[in-house]
Amino acid sequence: MLFIPAHRDDFVGKASQRGADAYVLDLEDSVPEALKNEAREAVVSAADIVAQDGAAALVRINQGLSQATADLEACVHPGVQAIVVPKVVSGSQLQELSEHIDKLEAKRSITQGHTRLIAQIECVHGLANLDDIAGSSKRLLGMSLGSEDFSASAGMEPTPEGLLAPNQAIVFACRRAGISPFGFPASIADFSDIERFRNTIHFARQLGFVGALCIHPSQVAILNEKFAPSEAEIERAQALIDAYEQGLSEGKGAVEFQGSMVDAPVAARAREILRRAS
Repeated sequence: MLFIPAHRDDFVGKASQRGADAYVLDLEDSVPEALKNEAREAVVSAADIVAQDGAAALVRINQGLSQATADLEACVHPGVQAIVVPKVVSGSQLQELSEHIDKLEAKRSITQGHTRLIAQIECVHGLANLDDIAGSSKRLLGMSLGSEDFSASAGMEPTPEGLLAPNQAIVFACRRAGISPFGFPASIADFSDIERFRNTIHFARQLGFVGALCIHPSQVAILNEKFAPSEAEIERAQALIDAYEQGLSEGKGAVEFQGSMVDAPVAARAREILRRAS
C-alpha cells in the first residue's frame, strides 16, 4: 500500500506505474495545513485515477474530530475501499468514526460496510489498548505500527531491535481478532538501502505480517516479491499437505516430509500459504 499525497496531481497520475495493490491518498502528514481543503476536494477524482488499473484506493484521514469529520465527508465514496486512521489510541475512537461512516454510506446509497478501516498505532498509549482497538469495529480489516511516531512517543530511535516487540504485539492482537497485521520492524522512512529493506520484509513475513504500507515506489516491488508466496513455496506447501493427508488416511498423526516432521500445525501453515496464493 503506497502513500501518495492527495493534492499532488503529478504523483497521482503516475500511480498506475508503481505496481502497488493499493494507493493510500494521504490527507494527513504529507499535506501542508494550508492545502488540506484542496486535497479534500481532489481526493475522489484521485481515487478514480489510482484505481483505473484495478488497484484499491484508500484514504488516510487526519486526527482530531473536526478534521477527521471533514475528511470523511470528502472521501466516503464507492470508489474508496478503506480509510487509514492515524494515531489510534482506543476502540471508542474507531467506533465513533464507524458511526459517522454508517450515516454517510446510508445518505449516499453506498452498501453498508463498504468502507473498511485500517488503524495506525502510533504511540505507547495505543499499544496498551491493542485488543480493545482490534475488536472495536466490524469495518476494521487490519492494524499497522507507525514506526516514526511510535518511536518518538517511546523516546527511542526507530531501530529494528526497538521496533520488534511492538510489531510482534500488533501481529498477536490482529490474530486474536481475526484481522490482518500490516507492517515490518524497521523505520518506514529508510528506503535508501534496498537490500536491507528486502531482508527486513523477509523477516516481517516470518513474523506473520501479510503486507505493509510504504512511502517510496522503490519499496513496492520488494513488498510484492517478499509477501507473495513464490511458486516454489506453493509447490512445496501442496506436496507437504498431500503427504500429511496421505499419512492421515493411513492412521498417522505425523509424517516425515523432506527431512522434517509434519503434524497438524505444520500442515496449517502450509494451508495458509495456499490460501494467500489463491
